[in-house]
Amino acid sequence: MPSTDQQHVQYGTVEAVDRLTPSMIRIVFGGAGLAGFTRTDATDQYVNAAFVPDGVPYSVPFDPDAVRDLDPAMRPRNRRYTVRAWDPDTRRLTIDFVAHGDAGYAGRWAQRATVGDRLQMAGPSGDYRPDPTAAWHLMVGDESALPAIAASMEVLDDDRRCEVIVVVDGPEHEIAMPGGASVRWLHRCTSAAPEELLADAVARLGWHPGRADVFVHGEAAEVRAVRRFLIAERGVDRSAASISPYWRRDHTDEAWREVKRQWLTEQAQDV
Repeated sequence: MPSTDQQHVQYGTVEAVDRLTPSMIRIVFGGAGLAGFTRTDATDQYVNAAFVPDGVPYSVPFDPDAVRDLDPAMRPRNRRYTVRAWDPDTRRLTIDFVAHGDAGYAGRWAQRATVGDRLQMAGPSGDYRPDPTAAWHLMVGDESALPAIAASMEVLDDDRRCEVIVVVDGPEHEIAMPGGASVRWLHRCTSAAPEELLADAVARLGWHPGRADVFVHGEAAEVRAVRRFLIAERGVDRSAASISPYWRRDHTDEAWREVKRQWLTEQAQDV
């Protein structure tokens, strides 16, 4: 299948690869394929990236309509990734990938990426931006939420009260974060029950007066436990908070996609 440069096809060409931590890889994209990229105002904006399986008879850029008729094993694997940064002057797009070994198409691609590689994507889209009318901000998550949390911190004034709690594997997985807010880092390697770290930390957090602007994203069970506490015990308005799982422990991307809708339905019934 020949490549095509149709106008609706958007793709980035790898210009730099930097391993931030043992599990996080920062990739900077540029090139003519991003000519039509227009960022949103959301700080959790994401692109739908299409990862091409090995050995297929097409390459980036490809016609999305044409590959839909291929055998499922040959179709691209679509994954959502948060935009860490977009520079409108240089037209460079930065995405931080969390990768654990060879698990998953996206992580494997990121670990192998070299300058000149291409990644096709659609978007961006997004839903959250810190509410400037809130009395204070609470941002909670894990490695997968760090790009959105960092982008959100960048738009806050230095004098805004912001509590940030992040769980990672260990100290070597911490990254430099922007803004004036301090980050409370939790380490899975120090806990006998690492899946409980986030919910316990949020429960111990001193609650500030006034309405909190809440952003909680990450592993499904951890996000669900934090959500249950915030709504039931702290009276957080579920309709005004940004709370959603990005992934689920012990599930592949495909397995999680299959059960996510039911999981969200059950989560909504908690409180």
